[in-house]
Amino acid sequence: MIDYPCYIAGQAVTSDKKLTVYNPYTGEAAGTVASLGKAETNRAIEAALEGGEALSRYQRYEILDSARRMLMERAEEFSSLITEEAGLCLKETTYEVGRGHDVLQFSAMEALKDDGEIFSCDVSPHGKSRKIFTLREPHKLVAAITPFNHPLNQVLHKIAPAIACGAPTILKPSSKTPLVAVKITELLYEAGLPGWMLSVLLGPSSEVADTLVTDPRVEVVSFTGGEEVGKLIAGRAGYKKLVLELGGNSPLIIMEDADLELASNLATEGCFRNSGQRCTAVKRLLVHEDILDEFTGRFVKEAATYNYGDPADPDTRVGTVIDEEAAIYLENVVKDAVALGARVLLGGTREGALMTPTVIADVPRDADIVVKESFGPLAPIMKVSDIDDAIELANATAYGLSSGIVTRDMDRAIRAVKGIQTGTVNINQVPGYRIECSPFGGVKDSGLGVKEGVIEAMKGMTYVKTFSLPW
Repeated sequence: MIDYPCYIAGQAVTSDKKLTVYNPYTGEAAGTVASLGKAETNRAIEAALEGGEALSRYQRYEILDSARRMLMERAEEFSSLITEEAGLCLKETTYEVGRGHDVLQFSAMEALKDDGEIFSCDVSPHGKSRKIFTLREPHKLVAAITPFNHPLNQVLHKIAPAIACGAPTILKPSSKTPLVAVKITELLYEAGLPGWMLSVLLGPSSEVADTLVTDPRVEVVSFTGGEEVGKLIAGRAGYKKLVLELGGNSPLIIMEDADLELASNLATEGCFRNSGQRCTAVKRLLVHEDILDEFTGRFVKEAATYNYGDPADPDTRVGTVIDEEAAIYLENVVKDAVALGARVLLGGTREGALMTPTVIADVPRDADIVVKESFGPLAPIMKVSDIDDAIELANATAYGLSSGIVTRDMDRAIRAVKGIQTGTVNINQVPGYRIECSPFGGVKDSGLGVKEGVIEAMKGMTYVKTFSLPW
């Protein structure tokens, strides 16, 4: 077991107080991390604001590109560590390392791009022979608070764009999965990142996260996590920029003209990948009544191939959820749905933190399993009568992150795009499909409409300055 430090401006910081991280599958300690407090958080803020010599675009590119290559050289090491602390199977953590590579690559590419616009001023009777130019300047300090479900990719989605645009950042990763966050911070230092550009802190939320959220010297708070905490941050942050990527309750609509082989594949991938622990995972299958029985039969058969068990076994397709408490919650929402008339067709049980991939039919529209976000490998099936009913049911949730529809009919596809109240609507694809540089984010309780993804994240961490010259 390794004892990890935190880092303040590139300097390792240890503490007598330790946070122990446990492997969700074995229950054994995966590592410990120094637990810091308000004094160390203030030191990190001061060090970031003191700063150093600003990096050129090319220097930022070089750091990110070097980190990209180093990450892939150590891909097995990183994927194994994610599996150990998060319980996700190796198939998923290997994929996550690949996504982390993409975030670093796209961030490196964006670091080289110009970001300005030019406005001629002689375009009205009141204009002059001048031109107005714009450029983007980095905010003085960004606080990045990340969740447990993608402990590498979510971290990189915040710190890599920050590096690309030159914004100093303090990272506060999830206390459930902090080990890989410390490790990627060390890799970035090794790649040449100046210490003042990045600190990583762990400690009680009341002393670390709350200080970062409320301190007026922090100009941007970028948070990914649950809706309840996101709203708490919004209420406490005060006068600063907020980027909130919160929960989801993503529907996959399957119409009567759907390619059922495609629909079944998208449903299994959408419901069970990453142990169902994705904000964009399929949380509700809305299936047209004319094909309900045929789709359900296909889907159950395919879902049964998603074997679960030891996350470190290369053949495992579904590992644990984050801890036993989370698995108990999932087991209970399934039982509650059954009490309301639903039928379990596959799974529905747990072993410690292992929740079996579960298919449940005849789910009432008011059951908690579909009204609230069920963060795990659950596949609730709900019957719809037509496209209007499907859109209405898709919108019957407090969340608005992502959605998908499987259909061959372009008119229905366009109606879904226009009618579903989510930040993303994917046609013949899982709700969460994207690339790492495309805009991503939700509305309603899924977020304030501010997007992430490398390009949008860089916009959130910078502000526009204009200047004009005679022309």
